[in-house]
Amino acid sequence: MGSSPAVSNAVFKEISRRAVPISLHNPARDLAPLIERIAKAKVVMLGEATHGTREFYEWRRIISEILIANHGFTTLSIEGDWPPCQEVNRFITKKVSSSASAEELLAKSFRRWPTWMWANDEFRAMVEWMKEFNSTRLDRESQVRLFGLDVYSLFDSIAIVLDEVAKIDPALAEKAKHHYACFDPFEANEEEYLQSLVEFPEGCQAEALRVLKDLLKKRIDEETAAADGDVVFDAQQNARIVRNAESYYRAMVYGNEDSWNVRESHMMETLDLLLKTRPHNKLIVWAHNTHIGDYRATNMRKMGQVNIGGLVREKYGESQVALVGFGTFKGSVIASSKWAGPILQLRVPEGRDGSYEMIIREAAQQEKIPGDAFYLLLDDSEARKVQHCLSEWRGQRAIGVVYDPKKEKWGNYVPTMLAKRYDAFIYIHETKALRPLGVTPDLHVLPETYPSGQ
Repeated sequence: MGSSPAVSNAVFKEISRRAVPISLHNPARDLAPLIERIAKAKVVMLGEATHGTREFYEWRRIISEILIANHGFTTLSIEGDWPPCQEVNRFITKKVSSSASAEELLAKSFRRWPTWMWANDEFRAMVEWMKEFNSTRLDRESQVRLFGLDVYSLFDSIAIVLDEVAKIDPALAEKAKHHYACFDPFEANEEEYLQSLVEFPEGCQAEALRVLKDLLKKRIDEETAAADGDVVFDAQQNARIVRNAESYYRAMVYGNEDSWNVRESHMMETLDLLLKTRPHNKLIVWAHNTHIGDYRATNMRKMGQVNIGGLVREKYGESQVALVGFGTFKGSVIASSKWAGPILQLRVPEGRDGSYEMIIREAAQQEKIPGDAFYLLLDDSEARKVQHCLSEWRGQRAIGVVYDPKKEKWGNYVPTMLAKRYDAFIYIHETKALRPLGVTPDLHVLPETYPSGQ
């Protein structure tokens, strides 16, 4: 996994042979071969190479709309927190009457940094489409729902557990309040709780687990399901988040378990739960490539890390899972220069020499692949042979919410065997920054003289 293999004309021809051009003029037609391959799966995961690229969100929306409308997918799960996603879920399923627009709801619901990941114009379009789709579905089981997979909502989830359990079982709510009082001194501040674990390693681990166990004993019989089933389910999941979030912060302090793996395990636990709650459920995931691309085809495995893409393949089988990665050669992106920092629009330099982004771009130029975007279908035995050019170890760019273009050449490329990491890969030559709601990003676009990385 050191230097990248040399690139021959045969590599370019293989990429050209597999490339299927796409454009927004007739996306359904262009995507037909991809949809045919992935629609049979129980779980379709749609990635992104950044958390701030307009085209990644747009193409995920288009693919998701086709899967929901035509192929029986009923759940969209995103790399976001459960509580705000539940607010959006109630909006699209009309469980609450609201005069708010999708834009207002997203701006209000997604308040935790990085707000732009889901409070953006591109995701607004997806939410509005789901709400309209559900308006034609009188049968609740046929409606599409939205859920969050992440583990970061520790104190929001505590508040929701106490509020919801009080509605259905006041005595149980008092017990939960007694146990969760362990968290009161930290005044809903995760950082203070994290720091407290250094001095008091026992923390609130036992209390978080006790509440979860008590809630899981709460049976959802037919009578309860009719009246309060959703409340019980939501309370149980929020209690699960409290337990797993506490474990996540504990892992950050003590390192006895990789905090990344705690987060991925929580996402996997949530996916399992969502697949079990509705008969014949088919599920779509939106998350970063680092979460959905099979960890066994990256250097993550060597580092002892896992992700949901690999875990879902292992549990449900490759025929039941479709992993679709995304990448770009250059453009602009929404990110920040530091954690909890200002929202910036930054330039994405050209792909690094020897990277998958670079060789795909070179193939497009040399082989004259039409258009500026196309996808590669990779889910065949030929592509996954060890000696195949698309199963060679090369860097693939990964940009997170914190990003410094000047340093990306050294820190933003994941060693990857592309055809083993994904079932398909969508490449867009030049991409634009997504559009956050309610804010104007600071323009930190680097000048054109910035080194391209070639």
